[in-house]
Amino acid sequence: MSNPYLVNPGRRRALAVGGGFAALAGLPGAVLADGVRQDPPAKAAAGGGKALPEYAAWKDADAMVVHSANTIELRREDFGHSTITPSNRLYVRNNLNPPSADIVKDPDAWSLEVSGVARPGSLTVADLKRLGLTAVTMVLQCSGNGRAWFPHKPSGTQWTVGAAGCVVFAGVPVKDVVKALGGVAGGMKYMTSTGGEILPEGVDPNTVRVERSVPVEAMEDAVLAWELNGAALPLAHGGPLRLIVPGYMGVNNIKYIRHLAFTAEQSPAKIQQSSYRFYPVGEKGSDKYPSIWEMPVNSWITSPYEPGKPQPAGRVVLSGVAMGGFHALKEVEVSLDGGQTWKAADSFGPDMGRYAWRTFALAVDLKPGKYQIATRATNDKGDAQPKERQDNNRGYNNNSWLDHSIELEVV
Repeated sequence: MSNPYLVNPGRRRALAVGGGFAALAGLPGAVLADGVRQDPPAKAAAGGGKALPEYAAWKDADAMVVHSANTIELRREDFGHSTITPSNRLYVRNNLNPPSADIVKDPDAWSLEVSGVARPGSLTVADLKRLGLTAVTMVLQCSGNGRAWFPHKPSGTQWTVGAAGCVVFAGVPVKDVVKALGGVAGGMKYMTSTGGEILPEGVDPNTVRVERSVPVEAMEDAVLAWELNGAALPLAHGGPLRLIVPGYMGVNNIKYIRHLAFTAEQSPAKIQQSSYRFYPVGEKGSDKYPSIWEMPVNSWITSPYEPGKPQPAGRVVLSGVAMGGFHALKEVEVSLDGGQTWKAADSFGPDMGRYAWRTFALAVDLKPGKYQIATRATNDKGDAQPKERQDNNRGYNNNSWLDHSIELEVV
């Protein structure tokens, strides 16, 4: 089955950009390796456990849990106390094996098709850099973060809290690109993005293609990013170019983006139509169920967290991270008794905007005993973390404060 959102490269059109820019002609992107890539070779992991894959070998091995070559999470005890997650501690999640590392050798040459606009055509990263520049600090989080606590053990990586980070992406606002191309064509309801992973031969591309659609309104804050935390976007996180949709779950932030389309319908790809849907346990995914789009409010304790190691009695500073999801964070509360009573925590560090998380702390005096430490965040819309998870077949969007709570022994 053909994909109606893919443009034939032979039909690329040169496009004229207003505001004094010269005409921009489509340039060829980096050539991808032929065939299907296998899981990348791995380097030895520090301290035992599975090894980091070659494309992510620069990660802090001692701080990461390697579930597979394409799923790597940050240990809860290694979140630290800064708002920004260091790039070498940011989780990795790929739905397909990443393309060849050759594509990041000359990132400016990577090309992007844009369609569903008045003047569709092709732009290289070098072209995009002449259209605008912005930076956004945001939570990047896998839809399955917290999946490990679902009792029906849904398929997929059993993430706890480490498939999330708060980082700074820099690039060109999508709305600036659209403006340069004459605006969105009439009747388009979705922004649909296609990744540049190599697809296996002999199968319907729509069964494996990484292609997601989000409401066209998401364009307002979306970014075509080529930089992460002040450095060139690495292959592990979608370099040389990635679509960033702040406030949306990670799957909507398409890596290695090759095509940005404004479309009347959602992508026909399985990853859009059925895979990332919020549907009941035991049912099959379909487009009649809500798509995994906006991020819910969430929070969790990160320190002290040393499983099996009691804390000394006395003054203890509890700290963690809290996010408002699609809306700004309003407040965070902490409970020492499993949710029977709550105390307001103080945020610390810089407020880096609606889409970033805040670090928080609460100093308490603890006597010897066992405590169940829970946190509950509320955003400025009034959404608060629920006590219980919302069960769904694939274990998505778990923001239960009970699931995220920890037990702390004090001696």
